[in-house]
Parts: sequence; C-alpha cells; structure tokens
Amino acid sequence: MTREDLKAAAISILDRAYCPYSHFPVGAALECADGTVFTGCNVENAAYPAGICAERNAISHAVAEGRTDFCRIVIAGRGEDFCVPCGMCRQVMREFAPDLEIICLNGAGEERAFTLPELLPCSFGPESL
Repeated sequence: MTREDLKAAAISILDRAYCPYSHFPVGAALECADGTVFTGCNVENAAYPAGICAERNAISHAVAEGRTDFCRIVIAGRGEDFCVPCGMCRQVMREFAPDLEIICLNGAGEERAFTLPELLPCSFGPESL
C-alpha cells in the first residue's frame, strides 16, 4: 500500500467516528508488514474512560484478526494541528511495534512523521518485565 493510500484510508474513516461529546473525529489506518491494513475510529462514551481512540481501535481490530506485525500507522484529524497519539495509544503501540512509523495528519491533509521512539522515549515494554 502506498503512503497516499494509507492516508486516504485514515481520512475516509473519519466520518464513522462516534464523537458526540468532543466533536473531534479521529481516523486511523494501521499497516501490517505484508501490506494488510486495519482501520479504526474513535468511539466515545458518556462515561469518558469507556471510550476508545482510533489508534487503539485499529490495533484491537488487527489483534482480533491475529495480526501483530505493524510497520506504520496514519492518524487523521480535522483540526489545524497534527493529530498525534495520546500517551495511552503510544504505550499500546509500543507493546506491538517498538519501531512503528507514525504519520500524523491535520485537517488540511498535511503530514508530520515520527518514529515511536521519538514520541515515547525510554519506553517500557514486555522486555522490561
């Protein structure tokens, strides 16, 4: 899958986000090593901690299908700023893909790319136990 295709997949799922409280839709497209893509959107809940971010939704979808070989993820939002993952999502990404490439989009479709070590330095992973 091309970078542009992956970006389009993340943007296309924005409309499926359930965000009646924040009004902040987020879409994610997670690519596996063989090019398979899993998407996710944020799903909010009146009891805020019960919601799930788009990134963790995509990761959960992939894991439920038996996949954990992630190489990159695109995270799309509609705001002016780049849509970067929250701390909890960064930690979940670290569980499966310590060297994950993270491409963050803003509402204009502009991108900023990071590696997971840039966003989560000195991380805690399975080998830390």
